[in-house]
Amino acid sequence: MSYITRVLEEVKQKDQGQSEFLQAVSEVLKSVDVIFKQHPEYERMGVLERLIEPERIIMFKVSWIDDQGQVKVNRGYRVQFNGALGPYKGGLRFHPSVNLSILKFLGFEQVFKNALTTLPIGGAKGGSDFDPKGKSDQEIMRFCQAFMLELYRHIGPDVDVPAGDMGVGAREIGYLYGYYRRLRNASHRGVLTGKALLYGGSLVRKEATGYGLMYFVLEMAKHHNIELKGKRVIISGSGNVAIYAAEKALECGMKVIGMSDSKGYIIDEDLDIHVIKELKEVKRTSLKEYVSLVSHGQYFEGSIYDYDLEYEIALPCATQNEIDEKRALKMLKNGCMLVAEGANMPSSNEAIECYLNAKILFAPGKASNAGGVATSALEMSQNSMRLSWTFEEVDQKLQMIMKNIHQQCLDMMDRYQLESYNYVKAANIAGVQKVIDAMITMGEY
Repeated sequence: MSYITRVLEEVKQKDQGQSEFLQAVSEVLKSVDVIFKQHPEYERMGVLERLIEPERIIMFKVSWIDDQGQVKVNRGYRVQFNGALGPYKGGLRFHPSVNLSILKFLGFEQVFKNALTTLPIGGAKGGSDFDPKGKSDQEIMRFCQAFMLELYRHIGPDVDVPAGDMGVGAREIGYLYGYYRRLRNASHRGVLTGKALLYGGSLVRKEATGYGLMYFVLEMAKHHNIELKGKRVIISGSGNVAIYAAEKALECGMKVIGMSDSKGYIIDEDLDIHVIKELKEVKRTSLKEYVSLVSHGQYFEGSIYDYDLEYEIALPCATQNEIDEKRALKMLKNGCMLVAEGANMPSSNEAIECYLNAKILFAPGKASNAGGVATSALEMSQNSMRLSWTFEEVDQKLQMIMKNIHQQCLDMMDRYQLESYNYVKAANIAGVQKVIDAMITMGEY
């Protein structure tokens, strides 16, 4: 039995029921076997066992009072997965689906994503099963304060720097940061990222993941001699990642013809991104209103990936496992030739196999959506130096980071003689090797 096979069997036994975490571990480990064939000594050093086990899991009660005076209780988490490369860095997610399996998978992926940025940050993830939807600003503030009442003990600018994720935007970060300041009696601007510009936030942070996704797509297309202008694009999701990926795609001359939210999706040959921004960023409402506002296009309930429509590029920017094998096959039938993940693990392992078997270009999230955490790290730098860079300066740094991640993938393809479309193995090998090197160099056992 190989080292990887043995470790996978062991983690399946130890973490039964944690399907998302097991899926992420399996996807990464099976694609980096070349590393362990070249370094049999890693088994003696227990490298894999150390990689897949979080350094620390913090789980706590969050009790807060709603507008009716009723006490509510949620669960809070912080999974500090690996700090070999620097302070733990990763978002906080507020969503009813949040559980330990999801946060462990997100933290595990975050470790290697952060490594690919080449910035000095480790990987972590956290959040709560609290649902901000339908809550008043006062309820969200009281929840955030109750959440920070426990979290503040475990974070700091040189220890762990959370950011936003699903359900945690500038409003929530503001409430969290404000209460952290009161508890610590100090500003420590670098302790949270995704802050408002008024108190240490960075320009481009809101746009970063979506813009970075498209910068990676541009590098892929350039390397493979693909003309993107005029290509038809569908995007699942309508949060920051999806909106700004759509904005950049349109700016590059591509034709975005579909977007979705948690309830349904719109198909529109003349899609108006400004209306979608108004619905999602200002009104915070469903895409269902889109058709009545623009008087064209169609709205359907369900998943955009179940719709029969010709398109060349898919950008899944919603949530994990939204694309299974059946949907992946439909995408290929519809003419999809490039998939780039804006969300974390939106494609199942079976779907990824479909992409690879069809030899289409596929960018895994740990490479293509790293722009968000990269810009968060740039925010940390600005906070440490007590200065603020212009939009153009941050955007230029973001472009260079995404180009560098793409180049790292190409380097791994060349070094290990991988297929030119296999960005999955290339990204995983590059990220995993960086973390292993750091662990060994520092003698972390």
